[in-house]
Amino acid sequence: MERWNWFCWSQGIVPCAYNFEPEPPFFLPSPMPEWPQGGEFAKGTICIGELEVLQITKFECIWNCLSPKEKGKGAVFYKPLLIPDGFFSLGHYCQRCDQPLHGSLLVVRENAQSQQLTGLPALAKPLDYELLWSSDDLQEDYDCGCGYFWLPMPPEGYQELGMLVTSKRNKPSIEEVRCVRVDLTDSSEAHELMIDMEVIFPHLPCQVWKTRPSSRGMSETGIPVGTFCCNTDSSSLDILSAHCLKNLDSSLRGMPNLEQIHALIQHYGPTLMFHPKEDYFPSSVSWFFKNGATLYKKDVKAGEIIDARGSNLPVGGQNDGEYWIDLPDDGDNFVKKGNIETAKLYTHVKPALGGTFTDIAMWIFCPFNGPATIKVGVANFPLSKVGRHIGDWEHYTLRISNFNGELWSIYFSQHSGGEWVDASGLEFIGGNKAIVYSSKSGHASFPHPGNYLQGSEKLGIGVRNDAARSKFFVDSSTRYEIVAAEYLGDVVEEPFWLRYMREWGPTIKYNSRSEIDRILNFLPFNIRNTVENIFNSLPVELYGEEGPTGPKEKNNWVGDERW
Repeated sequence: MERWNWFCWSQGIVPCAYNFEPEPPFFLPSPMPEWPQGGEFAKGTICIGELEVLQITKFECIWNCLSPKEKGKGAVFYKPLLIPDGFFSLGHYCQRCDQPLHGSLLVVRENAQSQQLTGLPALAKPLDYELLWSSDDLQEDYDCGCGYFWLPMPPEGYQELGMLVTSKRNKPSIEEVRCVRVDLTDSSEAHELMIDMEVIFPHLPCQVWKTRPSSRGMSETGIPVGTFCCNTDSSSLDILSAHCLKNLDSSLRGMPNLEQIHALIQHYGPTLMFHPKEDYFPSSVSWFFKNGATLYKKDVKAGEIIDARGSNLPVGGQNDGEYWIDLPDDGDNFVKKGNIETAKLYTHVKPALGGTFTDIAMWIFCPFNGPATIKVGVANFPLSKVGRHIGDWEHYTLRISNFNGELWSIYFSQHSGGEWVDASGLEFIGGNKAIVYSSKSGHASFPHPGNYLQGSEKLGIGVRNDAARSKFFVDSSTRYEIVAAEYLGDVVEEPFWLRYMREWGPTIKYNSRSEIDRILNFLPFNIRNTVENIFNSLPVELYGEEGPTGPKEKNNWVGDERW
């Protein structure tokens, strides 16, 4: 315990009491480089209009609550440390206790423009605090001690943006936080449950949540503060303290310039790893076109060979079914196999979370998506049709802090969904470069090797997604092409093919149900209905051969990734 306390103090982290040893803080495997100079990227603070914001990652542990039934389950509450003079906290931070400490809180200060338009300061002290919840109401002795949740009471015209935690009933000082003028805030929503207090403290309902801006995407202005919210009525989904900051500086001055983007990709670009038994590899788009990819138009039998740049593709418009791309009619269709030697990651760079983060979305193209394999318990059923289609666009997204250029998380796209994985949960292969595992045949992205089931993991029923290390990989830190960065204006020229909004493969209808019925008929009668219900819940794209649209037609091109 003494050794742990010494480590905490050395990192500027004050440990909790009650003999609790949280997970150690997370640090990237290698130091970050000095980023190229220019603009205000990675300068520490970001101007968002009347306010400047700064990211704090050093914390003091205030209180922890652990589940008596599930070892390692619970939550830890922290307050920010080492806040520079002139900056103010907006609330406290919470995270699960079974994860390395890796989080941040924003602190704020007024800049010279404050009060120019409204006559009111951007920040104000709370008038008082309301005690929303406490664990000592049960008057029982718990190993984790007592915790108290306080909601700041803002003056009229101001909004609180976070809650505070104490380990004693004494109210926090009104000097500890600031409230923000309403017009400088935006709405938030709960999106990830940190802890359900009633599991630990019976008859004291309180659910603690992380928050995120209600509207997200590259043109949205909401900025998450990093604080938490809660609801104290288990029958209601209404949450307290659900607001965030708003970036009113349209210049997005914290975003990286082109030279800095290249430096970020070269430092963080993941290694995209394919399965050792993969049959359908990626290729460059130009290789696909040069080897006979053909454009077809509705009601016209003859196709048109696409030139290497895709300059004869119809651009703009929408996916109206008038055009599609098909493989060359060469008999053996070698193009299906792809050509990994030419493959590259097509990169879209965009603002995220009000311009306080940069999203680097890296797209990979595969000429063909292979058929699925169904798993039912210990039995596996390779299919010949279900899951396959011509043309396959997959991606993963790096989220970079614009305060210092740190890799914060990666989004792994998985068929019709996906998941964000914090940097602390990534597998690194060299320096700060993570591994992204591409699943066999379907090319979904995963953070670790293994067999991932699309269906019911609990019952062992669904579509297999097998991921493993192999000699087949693409290093995206060197093999990439930036194809879009709208916030930079005309600096990046989009390729012709990116503006093609129709399908990259034909629609082929067949009786996919026959393959599913073959599996169902093989199974014992008593589990057949369960398996069929799981099959019916899978995405519809598994049951028809339809080529995907390109990256720019996807919702996440301008919107946020699905959380």
